[in-house]
Amino acid sequence: MIARHENALDAVIAATQILEDDERFNAGTGSNLRLDGTTIQMDASCMTSDGDFAAVAAIERVRNPVAVALRLLDTPHVLLVGDGATTFARRCDFDEYDPTTYRAKERLRQVLATGSQVGGQLGEWSRADLERAWNFETPLREALGSDTVGSVAWDGQTFAAALSSGGTTTVLRGRVGDVPLPGCGLYAGKAGAIATTGDGEHIARSLLAYRAYVELERSRSPQQTVDWALSELPESVDVGIIVVNHTGFAGGARHGMAWHGQGIQAPT
Repeated sequence: MIARHENALDAVIAATQILEDDERFNAGTGSNLRLDGTTIQMDASCMTSDGDFAAVAAIERVRNPVAVALRLLDTPHVLLVGDGATTFARRCDFDEYDPTTYRAKERLRQVLATGSQVGGQLGEWSRADLERAWNFETPLREALGSDTVGSVAWDGQTFAAALSSGGTTTVLRGRVGDVPLPGCGLYAGKAGAIATTGDGEHIARSLLAYRAYVELERSRSPQQTVDWALSELPESVDVGIIVVNHTGFAGGARHGMAWHGQGIQAPT
């Protein structure tokens, strides 16, 4: 719910920061360790229907990557990566912060115990088969970590979306997913705002957020747009999406990916 006098961009940044600070989610403090056991690299972005977009990728040792992306809106650039993004954060007075948690270390241990994740597989297991056979005390979803966090909002004039991700464990250092790529992980325009989560490579290759936005422009409802987006990727691919337009909100996911909806209200 957007409070009176709060704009859509402020709302999505605030909501995403709350999720970044909750170590149950794969963003900010909840980010995944890479296979080396020491590296955490994060991506984040924000976008409005006014045409503003900014993102950081492979940023390290900050608490709230999405807040750094917001500050990038004050520059001529749309994307900073790696050491450049981290140094920019320091120049903007974002403190040094180690997001490594015990939960992240435990997730890494259990991922290593089940084999490497490649193309939707964990070793020789498919995700669905592994879920059926999983015999660790910790639930599979908790062991692998949750997914990208994000939010969408409309303040009566402007649509906005924000995303933040701690990436996945079994990737190379410097890997960038869908989150900081406009039209892949998120998109906002005059017809509404979209934010996605799931398998970043599949989402990026399909330009899922922008293509879902086009469906809004074609007068699909938010729920119809969600249903369309979920049908666009192979059934084996993890994907979730939230959508807002002038008339409503909808969200959906497959394979038990979490999402939460909240009613929308324009300022009076």
